[in-house]
Amino acid sequence: MIKPFRIDIPQADLDDLAGRLSRTRWPNEVADAGWDYGFPLTRLRELAEYWRTGYDWRAHEARLNELPHLTTEIEGQRVHFVHVRSANPDALALVLTHGWPGSFLEFLDMIEPLSRDFHLVVPSIPGYGFSGPTHERGWDVVRIARAWAELMRRLGYERYGAHGGDFGAGISMALGAVAPEQVVGVHVNYLPTRPDPDAGIALSATDEARLDKVRRLMANRPPYQALQALTPQTIGYALTDSPVGQLAWIAERFAQWTDPRSPISDDRMLTDVSLYWLTATAASSARLHRDTPRRSEPCAVPLGVAVFPHDITQSVRPLAERRYDVRHWSEFDRGGHFAAMEVPELLAEDVREFFLDVTR
Repeated sequence: MIKPFRIDIPQADLDDLAGRLSRTRWPNEVADAGWDYGFPLTRLRELAEYWRTGYDWRAHEARLNELPHLTTEIEGQRVHFVHVRSANPDALALVLTHGWPGSFLEFLDMIEPLSRDFHLVVPSIPGYGFSGPTHERGWDVVRIARAWAELMRRLGYERYGAHGGDFGAGISMALGAVAPEQVVGVHVNYLPTRPDPDAGIALSATDEARLDKVRRLMANRPPYQALQALTPQTIGYALTDSPVGQLAWIAERFAQWTDPRSPISDDRMLTDVSLYWLTATAASSARLHRDTPRRSEPCAVPLGVAVFPHDITQSVRPLAERRYDVRHWSEFDRGGHFAAMEVPELLAEDVREFFLDVTR
């Protein structure tokens, strides 16, 4: 059963958040620390104070409620999603999937331009946001992809495309693997390509530099990733109890993974952080790092790739083409990991071009 859903956070939860922010116990910081030890104290205090006294959740909640929100239950798990139908009844449907530490909010600025040509289904990953915490093991990218296939079946879509970034890219490609008869193609803006010494391919200097970046990341696993992949419950206690802890955990990713030329507003970021805080999904969202295997079945459907210069890594096309049926490849000169929020106009147009081309 699919039910309408309206966002209505209890006022007591907002009052509790404000109270906790006012009682924050701040650590000290060494002189001239900058970013050498983590998120700078001055900037975090500024964000926390704005969250407490200037940021207006109710205003953002009202704007979000202008969208058609729904929920359904799949395998005992609530799944929240936004469903926007195109004025064209024969339009292709697209399922847009976010990653961590994002949410369905990532796609807000892409909904209007894409809905001119496509029906849109924008779910919250189980364990994230209004889909609520997961309660059992095994909600990895493949299981989520199967849930998306069931969701699209319930909505009556027999053929559809999929787009995503971060975990959303992995889920979208897994959807192409588990439902190849329904998925016409997959478009991603995050596609890690690992070094392959057996490939026997001559790579350009640019591609070799991209692989060097991957090697450095593999040799020095980011601390957030190690903690969430190894002990998501442990870090979850701190993030679920301290709003400033949750703020720092997510704001650091936004600061480090975005292009300085396309910054995300504090209000948009705080809406995303608030979503994690108000739904108490820090631990359950982190579990996806632990539950998802490093390797997955290759996606055989047509693939489109958008590469942004300030992303965590940049894909190497010759290596991607060894594994996937790459039909579309775009390289942009601005944008980072959160491309849907940073440069929505560029990403939306690339998604449109790919799916209009692959369905001709």
